[in-house]
Amino acid sequence: MTASQCVVLAAVLWCSPTGGPAQVAAHDSVVYILTPSSRFEVKTGKAGLLGFAGHGHLVRARTASGRVVYYPDSPADSRVEVVVPVDSLEVLTPRDTAEIRKVTETMRSEVLHPDRNPLISFVSTTVTPAGDGLEVRGRLTIAGQTRDVAVVMRLGAAGDTLQAIGSFSVKQTEFGITPYRGGPAGTVRVADRVEFNVAVVAVRHTDSALPP
Repeated sequence: MTASQCVVLAAVLWCSPTGGPAQVAAHDSVVYILTPSSRFEVKTGKAGLLGFAGHGHLVRARTASGRVVYYPDSPADSRVEVVVPVDSLEVLTPRDTAEIRKVTETMRSEVLHPDRNPLISFVSTTVTPAGDGLEVRGRLTIAGQTRDVAVVMRLGAAGDTLQAIGSFSVKQTEFGITPYRGGPAGTVRVADRVEFNVAVVAVRHTDSALPP
């Protein structure tokens, strides 16, 4: 595989189907499996005149899985299947306090409802050059709501390992989510817009007997 082919493949590194079985990899495709080194994070900010009374938060997914199916003769047909379980999301900052325990519980039980919408997913629709990287446009699904987003990816490849790093932001209200508000008289507020940071690592799969 050439360096340019690696770039095209890495450009679609964070996408997933919204439902239904994955397609079977054809004989002319190359398959890469996401590793536990991949990282998916969400950063929240503070809002309102009394926003200083609260904190920004860093939320990280403890687990994520998926695979990349790349077609050297038809890069536009390449795809990646990644799932991030909602119940794997964990609030990391600030350090453990009564407030952060409340935010974590609210996120899980009242905001994302993993019993109804257990996964966060992204499906790529187009890939285009963007400076020294590539812009991936696609559909992001959170809490059962799907919206279009764009991600600019910085790329890297070494041997059988592919890497892609990118970020994008969305408004929670666009997905039907009411930003957290609590504390005395509602003075602790989380900003509507949140930032997603993605760092994907995938390795070439050598077993030809892949599951569907």
